[in-house]
Amino acid sequence: MNLSNKPLEKLNVLSFKGVQMRTFHITWLTFFACFFGWFGLAPLMPTIREDLGLTKAQVGNTVIAAVSATIFARLLIGRLCDIWGPRKTYTALLVIGSIPVMLVGLANDYTSFLLFRLAIGIIGASFVITQYHTTTMFAPKIKGTANAVAGGWGNLGGGVTLMVMPLIFAAIVGAGYTKHDAWRYAMIVPGVMLLVMAVIYYFFTQDTPAGNFSEINRKRESKKFSWAVLADWRVWALAFAYAVCFGMEITFDGVATLHFVDSFKLDQSSAGFWAGVFGGMNLFARAVGGIIADKVGNKYGMKGKGWLLGIVLALEGLGLVLFSQANTLGFAIVAMLTFAMFLKMANGTTYAIVPFINQKHVGTVAGIVGAGGNVGGMLFGFLFKAESITYAQAFMYIGAIVTVVALIVFLTRFDKVAQPETAAQTAGAI
Repeated sequence: MNLSNKPLEKLNVLSFKGVQMRTFHITWLTFFACFFGWFGLAPLMPTIREDLGLTKAQVGNTVIAAVSATIFARLLIGRLCDIWGPRKTYTALLVIGSIPVMLVGLANDYTSFLLFRLAIGIIGASFVITQYHTTTMFAPKIKGTANAVAGGWGNLGGGVTLMVMPLIFAAIVGAGYTKHDAWRYAMIVPGVMLLVMAVIYYFFTQDTPAGNFSEINRKRESKKFSWAVLADWRVWALAFAYAVCFGMEITFDGVATLHFVDSFKLDQSSAGFWAGVFGGMNLFARAVGGIIADKVGNKYGMKGKGWLLGIVLALEGLGLVLFSQANTLGFAIVAMLTFAMFLKMANGTTYAIVPFINQKHVGTVAGIVGAGGNVGGMLFGFLFKAESITYAQAFMYIGAIVTVVALIVFLTRFDKVAQPETAAQTAGAI
């Protein structure tokens, strides 16, 4: 048997041999660059807020805009992965997404800045492609681990950008430019990164171990949308779960710097550093969730994975409540690391389940669940724009919501076998 064109059964992160591992490393690195561009503005918001004269509500609206466009983009991207393949889909997204990232510096008022942040939000759909592409490269028993490591290392870009973008900004100011110009020029850096990764992705990856979709005559049935996907409650339970774990992650990436500046009186660089520590936990925490989920799944099946997801979500909710009560920076950091660990484990556990819900429509399921994450981020954003509640109160409310979703996940039977599509459903596929 030729193993070079088969999904791998082991993940050796130190290996770059074969199309599977080459694609694995390129896809997580590309996702890293996408996160860098997606949240490049977040650590600069104290300066941007002052420069554009933004109110709390307007800042909240820009946070919502940054994640809301991704909802629709993820739904579309999941379908395009099934049709075009991940290689062409990722290349197109990178080229298109680089444009608003590099041009956001042209914004001179609230409205134009809001529209640019909305446009930049489409980059968040990169996650669906990363998970889809990793799924095609690895065997079932290791999919959860591979997806979690790729997703976690890619999400790491959100933490790194919170640390690095203030340094790029400071370097530009140090070169003699004003703060008004510095944050605008700084965003050119992630835009160029996206274009570079587009070239690399197109020429150095392929859709599956056996070849690109166009080369292996992929069956046309996989291009059809099945209404049976929407009728499967497990898809929606996972979407709820992802709404409160990944949704909270991207919300925190967007508001953390401002929260540390306003609540603990840190300067922009220091606040960006601590906010970046939250994202930095993706180096291992999401992978831990995927690895444990695979081990639990091998022993207890899908039911065990569901229970694991419910547990880590409940612990995330508790950690968020503790963070909301923090009165000192030290306690806030400890509480942040606590809820961050379980939040990112929940991310990894969710996508250790996703590939097994409907294996004929992996892209569509991944897109729906991924979009759920951004719906959560968008809805949480409304709490942070409200003038009547503080950021700390918003974190407490979200902690309670996460706990409720954990209960829903506990009650969901993930070991249920999906019903076969009926003739009517097949005829109604679009």
